[in-house]
Amino acid sequence: MITLHTYTMGKLDIIVRILEVIFTCISFSLVASVGHSTDSFWTCCMFTWCFCFSLTLCRLCMEFPSLRETLPDFCNDFAAACAMLSTLMVLAASIIYPIFFTCPSCGRQIGATVTSCLAFILHAIEVCLMKAEKNSRFLYTVPGFLKILETFVACIIFFCLDYTSISRFPGLQWCVAVYSICSIFTFLVIISTICQLLSACPEAVGQNKVLTVCNALAVLMYITAVVIWPLYSFKNNPRPSYCSKVVTCPWNNLVVISFMTCVNLIAYIVDTVYSFRLVFS
Repeated sequence: MITLHTYTMGKLDIIVRILEVIFTCISFSLVASVGHSTDSFWTCCMFTWCFCFSLTLCRLCMEFPSLRETLPDFCNDFAAACAMLSTLMVLAASIIYPIFFTCPSCGRQIGATVTSCLAFILHAIEVCLMKAEKNSRFLYTVPGFLKILETFVACIIFFCLDYTSISRFPGLQWCVAVYSICSIFTFLVIISTICQLLSACPEAVGQNKVLTVCNALAVLMYITAVVIWPLYSFKNNPRPSYCSKVVTCPWNNLVVISFMTCVNLIAYIVDTVYSFRLVFS
């Protein structure tokens, strides 16, 4: 019975991933056929569909029996990380693209939005299937989900940054450094935990203690960014009047970055509190 259940779930995984590949491919193909844009949100959506298409194709190749038998155990965690991150990214693209780039007469843009929404649903189904199979030890815990969320929010921040204006203010450069350092740290933690590298820490130090210290430092750094970013971004910089007449406005990106900075600060605080409880429980 267990074998039959596992076989059925494996077949569903393959079918879902094939459909993900098809729908993400259709999304970026339809958008590419409309024409190229230099807007950061357009780039974000195209990157999302191409990136998720490539990741899903890699995960689909991992299902070949001859290859699956040779893969190490941590590949299940890696596949879960890809599925969870892809779910958040495709959800963002499914919201951002229709807001900025569709209209009632834009047939291909509407089609890309529909296929993107279907791809999001399929990615969410895949995450649920992988959780049911219990293929991942770390990423379905609270710290694991928070690490994926922190990485996703950092990606949104980087897509909204205007690097030409940042060079004028050292305060904004510090904020970019905060976003970069913390996102690199979070990504390394995900990879290290998946590959079970942190388990090599001495018992006196402990994996949870290392994560707690690093999370606490990230919280302190993000607190400075929450204060400094809006201070330098909006001081003597009111919202331009043309922002209400155009689809995309650089000033609005500053607001998005401010909001996402607060979101990531909350995520890091929750992550720190949870890690602290694990150390002293």
